[in-house]
Amino acid sequence: MTSRELIAQAVVAAPALTTVAVLVAPRRVLTPISLAGALLTGGLALVLMVLALHAPSARVVGDWLVVDAAGALLVGVIGIVGVASVLVSPAYLASARDSIFGERHREKLYYAALFAFWTILVGVPLAGNLGAAWLLVEATTAASALLVGFSGKPRALEAAWKYLILTSLGLGVALLGIVLLAAGVPGGGLGGALSWRALGTYETGASTALVAYLLLLAGLAAKIGWAPVHNWLPDAHSEAPPPVSALLSAALLPAVLLVAWRSEQALGPVVGVRTAEGVLIAFGLLSLAVAIPFLWRALPWKRLLAYSSLEHMGLIALGIGFATPLALAGTAVHIAAHAVAKALGFYAATPLLGHEPSAGENAVTGIGRSRPMLGLTMGLSLGALSGLPPSPLFVSEVLIVAGGFQAGRPWAAAATALLLALGFLGLAHALLETAAGEPRRRDGLAPGLRGVTALAGVSAVLLLALAAAGVWLPGTELVDALIEGAS
Repeated sequence: MTSRELIAQAVVAAPALTTVAVLVAPRRVLTPISLAGALLTGGLALVLMVLALHAPSARVVGDWLVVDAAGALLVGVIGIVGVASVLVSPAYLASARDSIFGERHREKLYYAALFAFWTILVGVPLAGNLGAAWLLVEATTAASALLVGFSGKPRALEAAWKYLILTSLGLGVALLGIVLLAAGVPGGGLGGALSWRALGTYETGASTALVAYLLLLAGLAAKIGWAPVHNWLPDAHSEAPPPVSALLSAALLPAVLLVAWRSEQALGPVVGVRTAEGVLIAFGLLSLAVAIPFLWRALPWKRLLAYSSLEHMGLIALGIGFATPLALAGTAVHIAAHAVAKALGFYAATPLLGHEPSAGENAVTGIGRSRPMLGLTMGLSLGALSGLPPSPLFVSEVLIVAGGFQAGRPWAAAATALLLALGFLGLAHALLETAAGEPRRRDGLAPGLRGVTALAGVSAVLLLALAAAGVWLPGTELVDALIEGAS
C-alpha cells in the first residue's frame, strides 16, 4: 500500500472518528474536540492534495480507490472548507438558539451531523468506481438534510424535505443508468464492472450506452444543482446554517460534479467524445441562462449566493465539456477559487443576520457604511464571485471561454462569454448596493465578525495566489493529468 493510499484512508477516518468522539464526549469539551478533529482532517487533506498535485502523473487507480489530480484537488477543497466551517460554527451556535434537537443536545448533534457529512463528502472524490461514488453521494443527502433543517423552523424543514426528495429522485434516475452500465460491462464483478477504467469497455452498443449516460447525468444534475433540476438549491442554501451552506455550495456540488466528469471521461469513447462533452455543455449553458435573471434581482444574501452557485456549477460544466488544456486549467482554478469566495460569503451571513435580522428575507444594502469590516468581507466575496479583476474567477472564466474556441465550439464559447457578462452586471449591482447603498435601521450586533474578518484576510491571500496560478497553470503536467483522468 502506497503512502497516498494510506493518507487517503486517513482523510476519511479522521472525521469519522471525530464523529464518534463528539457523540461520547461531555458537553464541555465538544468544541475543543471538534476543532482538533477538523485540523487533523484538514491537514491530511492538504498533504494528500500537495502530494498528488506535485506529481500528478503518479496516480493511484484501483477498483475501489482512486487518487488522481482532480480528486486530490477536491479533497483539498473539501478539507479547507470543512476546517473553516468548524471554526465559525461556535459563533453560529451561540447566535442561533432554535434547533430540532432541543437545547440540551443541540451542540452535540450539530457537530456529530457536521462531521458525519464531512466524512462521507471527502470520500466522494476518492471513490474508485461509479457504484461506490453513487452510494456516497446518496449518503451525503441523508446527513446534510438533517443540517439543512437544523433550526427547526417551518421554512427550514420544508427546504430539508424538498432537498431530500428531489435529490433522492434524481439519484434514483442515476441509479437506473448505473444498472444499465453494469449490465453491459463484461466480467469483473460489481466493483470491477463499475470502475472508472472498466466503464470504457461497455459492449452492449453506443445507443444503449448513450441512454445510460443521459440517465446518469440527468440524475446527478439534480444533486449538482444544474438547471432545470436545481429547484432545491436556493431554499436549502438559504435555510441551512451558514457553515453548512458553505459546505453544500463550495464542496458538495463540485464533488458530485467530479463524478459526472469522471463518467464523461470513462464513457466518452463508447458514446462518442463529442456527444458526451456536448451533454455537459448543454447543462452548462442552460444553468448559466437560468441563473442570470435571478442574479439581476434584489435577493436576500444567502439566496443570491445560491443562484451564484447555479451559475458557477454551469461554468464548471462548460469547462470540462470543452475539455481543452486551457478550459481544464480554468476549471481547476475555478473550483478552488469559487470554494474560497463562496464559503467566505456564507460565513459572513452569521454576523450579517445578527446585525440585520431582516437580511434573511430582504436584500441587504449599505452594509459597507454601517459595518465597514462586514461590508468589506461581503464585498470581497461578491467581487470575487462576479469575476471582477484581479479575481481568480476572472482568470478562470477567460481560460474557459478561450478553451471553448480552442475546442472548435465558437457558438458555445461566445454564448458563455455573453452570459458571464450579464451575470457580472447583476452581481456588480448587488456589490454596489451592499457596499454603498442606503443603510437600514439595525440593532448593531454582529456575532462572529472578528473571526469572519480574519478569514477574509486569509481568503484574500488565497484568491490572489489562485489568480497567479491561473496564469501559470496552462501547459503544465497538472493539466495533462486532468485530461487523462482516472480511466
